[in-house]
Order: sequence, then structure tokens, then C-alpha cells
Amino acid sequence: MIHKLFSPASWSANATDWASLILRLTFGLLMLSHGIPKLMKLMNGSMEFGDPIGIGVPASLTLTVFAEVLCSLFIILGLWTRLALIPLIITMAVAVFIVHINHDLGTMEPALLYFLAYCSMFLLGSGSFSIDALLKKRA
Repeated sequence: MIHKLFSPASWSANATDWASLILRLTFGLLMLSHGIPKLMKLMNGSMEFGDPIGIGVPASLTLTVFAEVLCSLFIILGLWTRLALIPLIITMAVAVFIVHINHDLGTMEPALLYFLAYCSMFLLGSGSFSIDALLKKRA
């Protein structure tokens, strides 16, 4: 039994597909909880937001909403997954390496976890339980 636990060959053939699905749903849905309030702020015309890379507050907020809402929805569905992860990786890299770089680890930790999860998901891909896989089968 111990050998089976530590032998990757003995795991389910689609274990990585399940792992990808769990990661996509977990981090996609959790990021929506951050993005939806920002979307409401944008829709109400409230431009109270940071400008960490100097492109202006409206542009910073709009790009963040695009990543945290639209790209998160694509991640959840498994549609254009790797492409949708790029804005999320960039957004979290800005949060970690610019916004929170001088903060303690406790403050930086959520952004760092999202950043590393998105990088892992980019490497892993969307898996078989995704719209990407359905589109690939049709092609």
C-alpha cells in the first residue's frame, strides 16, 4: 500500500486532470470574490484604486477587473485556460513584487499563493475536464 501511495504510475490515469479541475475551480471562484467588488466599483464610477505601475487609476482598475473577473470565468470553464492565466499571473506578480514587496509575509501571502497557483496551472494546463479539451477533440 505504501508503494502505491508513492508511485506516480499507480495513481489514476487522470489524476492530473482532476488536479487541474480542482485548481481551476478553487482559484477561479476565489478570485471572483476579489474581482466582483472591483467590477462594482468600476461600474459605479468609483476610481479609488492604486496605480502601482504608473498607467493611471482607471487603466489599473480596468485591467485588474479584466483579469480577476473575465479571466477567472475562463479559468473556471477551462476555456482558453493558458491564455486567460497570463493576465492573472501578471496581476498577481504586480501585487507581490510591487504592491506588497515591502509588506510582511502575512500581507503578501494571498497574492503570492495566487501567483504560484496560477503559474502551476499554466504549466499543468486545463486538463480533460474543460472546454479546451472538448474543442481539442473536435479539431
